[in-house]
Amino acid sequence: MINFLDLKAINNQYQQELKEACARVIDSGWYIMGNELTQFEAEFAAYCGTKHAIGVANGLDALILTLRAWKELGKLKAGDEVIVQANTYIASVLAITENDLVPVLVEPNQATFNLDFSTIRAAITSKTKAILPVHLYGQISPMPEIMTLAEEFDLLVLEDCAQSHGAEINGKRAGNWGDAAGFSFYPGKNLGALGDAGAITTNDDELAQTLKALRNYGSHKKYENIYKGVNSRLDEIQAAMLRVKLHHLETETAHRQKIAQTYRTHINNPLITLPQVNEELAHVWHLFVVRCENREALQEHLTDNGVQTLIHYPIPPHKQQAYRQYAELQLPLTVLIHQQVLSIPLDPTMSAEAIAKVITVLNEFVG
Repeated sequence: MINFLDLKAINNQYQQELKEACARVIDSGWYIMGNELTQFEAEFAAYCGTKHAIGVANGLDALILTLRAWKELGKLKAGDEVIVQANTYIASVLAITENDLVPVLVEPNQATFNLDFSTIRAAITSKTKAILPVHLYGQISPMPEIMTLAEEFDLLVLEDCAQSHGAEINGKRAGNWGDAAGFSFYPGKNLGALGDAGAITTNDDELAQTLKALRNYGSHKKYENIYKGVNSRLDEIQAAMLRVKLHHLETETAHRQKIAQTYRTHINNPLITLPQVNEELAHVWHLFVVRCENREALQEHLTDNGVQTLIHYPIPPHKQQAYRQYAELQLPLTVLIHQQVLSIPLDPTMSAEAIAKVITVLNEFVG
């Protein structure tokens, strides 16, 4: 079986470095909010091109706390609307509702699955205060156009970069376009920890200081609490692991891009729609997602021929029980996407033989 993603093989490449980093933390005797976190935050901010990176417990917290910080700073209030594409993972929507904000779900661009400039503009009302573009599957959203629109209507922009570490447009990376950005370092991400982890990037000094307090019980100074904060700290072990992995991220991204280019060149089955790319460097290929009208048959064909696949995501947020109040929204493109998408293996450690087999099996599919 060709695995969808072999995390053991990925991390085995850096086994010695990871063990040394882990030992460094153990020997330090300092396990929370120490030197490894400080160093990782500086290194990740430099990688993204931002002034600040604030480590938190996971990617969902990164989004929740950023919106919460804007509320604390008086830039958002309960009931304000946040525009987000309807085909995103539920975490993007959870972050909005967790802050008593209102998600405005809009149809994505049919080619890229990311936010569409026209649907954003059409959704703006007097209550709209923010846009949450999700760089889905690894391709950065049309950020120059989104930022122009945000400036026109005085809107905040929070990038959801959970799948887009290193993606860029015109040399400017994901996480450095909006007012802030949330990253996930879940183990399966392009930059994956060995457990849960996340970060927020921003160029806003005041926002960064507020976030540093909110993640730490609302406190800048021990036992003095400015806000009703939470415990969402990126621990020293995960920060140390991420420092190792960050050093190799560009090499892994290049492998992903090469595999994706091979797929796009050689998969030529008319029953399968391949992902479209606006700019090669804008896509870091967290996922290679195809579309097929008969997805179940395609997935069964691939499984029977030794190729593991996943569905990202089978049910859109507005059809989930948790958001049943939105169940009647008319979002036909979003529903269609969730019925047809299938993610095929894209692992930076894949062999040439494995890549060739995936292509052959896809091309042999007859519906």
